[in-house]
Amino acid sequence: MDTEHGWTTTPITAELVRGALELERTARGVLPHRLPARARAQCADAQLAMAESQPSGVRLAFRTRATAVELETVPTKRVYTGLPPRPDGVYDLFVDGRLAGQGSVSGGDVQTVDLAGGPGETRPGASGTLRFTGLADGVKDVEIWLPHDERTELVALRTDAPVEPVPDRGRRVWLHHGSSISHGSNAASPTGTWPALAARLGGVELVNLGLGGGALLDPFTARALRDTPADLISVKIGINLVNADLMRLRAFTPAVHGFLDTVREGHPRTPLLVVSPLLCPLHEDTPGPTAPDVEALRAGRLLFKATGDPAERAGGKLTLGVIRDELARIVAQRAADDPHLHHLDGRALYGEADAAELPLPDGLHPDATAQRRIGERFAALAFGAGGHFAAQGS
Repeated sequence: MDTEHGWTTTPITAELVRGALELERTARGVLPHRLPARARAQCADAQLAMAESQPSGVRLAFRTRATAVELETVPTKRVYTGLPPRPDGVYDLFVDGRLAGQGSVSGGDVQTVDLAGGPGETRPGASGTLRFTGLADGVKDVEIWLPHDERTELVALRTDAPVEPVPDRGRRVWLHHGSSISHGSNAASPTGTWPALAARLGGVELVNLGLGGGALLDPFTARALRDTPADLISVKIGINLVNADLMRLRAFTPAVHGFLDTVREGHPRTPLLVVSPLLCPLHEDTPGPTAPDVEALRAGRLLFKATGDPAERAGGKLTLGVIRDELARIVAQRAADDPHLHHLDGRALYGEADAAELPLPDGLHPDATAQRRIGERFAALAFGAGGHFAAQGS
C-alpha cells in the first residue's frame, strides 16, 4: 500500500473481488470477467464478449475502518442507434450487509450498438471516480457492487484507512447461469437483479453467470460451471435458444444432457436446479428468431417480435412451451439416478397473472419491479423451508 494526500491506495486483487471468474490486467487497471480466458477464446460472438465483461454480481469486498472510499473506474457506456441515451450504470454500497449508498461514474469509453445490424464502434474515454463519504467510524465490512450492465475496468481503490479482505463467513456459494433476465436486464441497480436479491434473502454468496443473449448450452460455459467451486448450482435454460433459433428439438435434447453431464463432472453431488423459461407471450407457441421491431426503433422505442411460424414446431423448431415440456422430461429421467438434480417451472417465478400485472416492457425482459418479484419467489421456493437449496435443518 502507498499513502498520498491522506488516501491509502490498495491494489485490486482477487482477494478483494467476488463474483468474477477471472481478473484481466489491462493497461488501465483490472477488468473482471465472468467467463475464463479459455472460454472466451472459443467464441468470437461480440454479444457474448460484451455480456460476460459486464460485471453482474461482481463486487469488491473488504474490511476497513475507513470513513471515505473512492473507486476509480473506466466504464463502457452503450449508445443504441436511434434510441434515447441509457442512464449511467449504478454502483451499490453495502456496509455490514445494508445498503448505505449508490452512485455512478460518468465518462469512460463509448460503445455504439446498432440493433438493426449496422456496424458499431468503441471510442476510448477517460476514467471517472466514485466517492462515498461519511461512513461510520469503526471496523466494518464494505461491499461495492459494480454496475450489472456496464463493462467496468477497475483502476484504483482509495480509502482513508487501510483495508483487508473480508474473512470467510462460512456462507454457501450459489453458482447460477441464465440469460439476460438472470444477467439483470432492466433491474434498477446491481443488487436489484433477481439473482442478487435471491442470494441476499437466501444468505448465500452469489456467482452470477447470467449472460445476456448467451445462455445457449455452450460447452465452454458448461466447463466454466464445472470448474467453479460451488455448494449450489442452478441453470436457467430456454429463451436464448428460441431468440437465436439456434437448434431444433433433435439437437436440444442431447445438448441439455451434455451440458448437465459436464457440470456433473465437477459437481457430482451438488444440488443442481434446472429452471425452465419464465412466461414470455411472444414465444410461448411461436418459434424464433427474435428480431427488433424496426418500426418501433424508428419511433425511438425498443420492442421485439417473433419472426417464426407456429406451424414450424412440427419440424422441430423450439418454442418456450416445447422447451418446458422437454426439460421436465429430461430432469425426471436423469433424477432417477441423480437424487440431487431438481426442476423448477419458470412460470412459478413469472407466470400469466404476473404478465397481466407487470407486462414485459419490450416483449422480452421483466422490469425492475418484476425482477424483484422473481428474486423473492426464487428465494422462497429454492432457499425457503422445503426448498431444494434450503440449509440443513430448515
